[in-house]
Amino acid sequence: MNKTKQRVLLGMSGGVDSSVAGYLLREQGYDVIGVTMKVWPQDCVSRAEDKCCGPQAVADARGVAHALGIPHYVVDEADQFERVVIDYFASEYQAGRTPNPCVMCNEKLKFGNLWSKARALGCDYIATGHYTIIEHRDDRAVLRKGVDPRKDQSYFLFSLRQPQLRRALTPLGTMTKPQIREIAHSLGLKVADKIDSQEICFVPGNDYKAFLRSHLGENEFHRGEIYDVDGNFLGEHDGIEMFTIGQRKGLPGGSPRPRYVVDLDPQTNRVVVGDADDLIVDEFEIDRVNWHPTAAGADRGAFEATVKIRYNHPGTGATITPLENERARVRLHEPQRAVTPGQAAVIYDDDIVVGGGWICRREASVAA
Repeated sequence: MNKTKQRVLLGMSGGVDSSVAGYLLREQGYDVIGVTMKVWPQDCVSRAEDKCCGPQAVADARGVAHALGIPHYVVDEADQFERVVIDYFASEYQAGRTPNPCVMCNEKLKFGNLWSKARALGCDYIATGHYTIIEHRDDRAVLRKGVDPRKDQSYFLFSLRQPQLRRALTPLGTMTKPQIREIAHSLGLKVADKIDSQEICFVPGNDYKAFLRSHLGENEFHRGEIYDVDGNFLGEHDGIEMFTIGQRKGLPGGSPRPRYVVDLDPQTNRVVVGDADDLIVDEFEIDRVNWHPTAAGADRGAFEATVKIRYNHPGTGATITPLENERARVRLHEPQRAVTPGQAAVIYDDDIVVGGGWICRREASVAA
């Protein structure tokens, strides 16, 4: 393969990861074009200096592109970001689920809408600074964990389909974060020591409740009542959007033991609370399952795998049973705490992603 003729569109956030990704791709012989997505609406309160969607990010990305000698463009995706990511984020909370906007942004925007821009610029691939390995084989692309277990981001890419994976490059997957910073220092990049954002990019201060109030308005909150698991009324609440499974703060007092949110019923706007033991789950279902070609998916029977029920979950053994209508049943070998509807459950065979889907609410968990 003659890589000198292959062009790649690199998503540049202004951070150290995507910056070093640009250098590595250039060294591998690709013709690299840097692109930063402008995703903040003009009235967005999150246009802070440290946001990957803010003006400073554009300036940092432009400076790195200049230092690397690659062209840089800004693509306005604010309207799409609002519709595809922010509206999804808000509507999931309104439905009593806890959203995962990073997965949606990767699928719909970074590896979705951006492809039309890449194609217009004559690009063969889209690249990002994700810490994950995409192994290109003759007949398929295989998604694998990055070698740095503390930074692996394969979880966030589980929903990508084969056409997206086959035109994706993730050059950081075989490297560790210290190695990336070392390269950035050796190149004299100003972003070498830039702190990683630990927050949702469009939520200032990681205060999603304040963001929802700003985005939805108080009148859109679904007020209701709080009950315990036995059906006893405990009080009223100002909106089901203010709660998530496993939450402890903001609940009525007067209990000798800590109380946690164990269920959210969007039909009645009821919040159900219980003890820590009530959060433990040994089986659940996922929907909108995306099976990767490494697993026969719905064409096979039950199989053993490892499943991650949230990004920072270490993974646990499970028996996966594919069902009809893009669903699957997950039976955990060791019960887990706070399996949260709306979050992604990603299925692994060792370090290979074989599929994943969105955790469904357990209807039977609602108090009578």
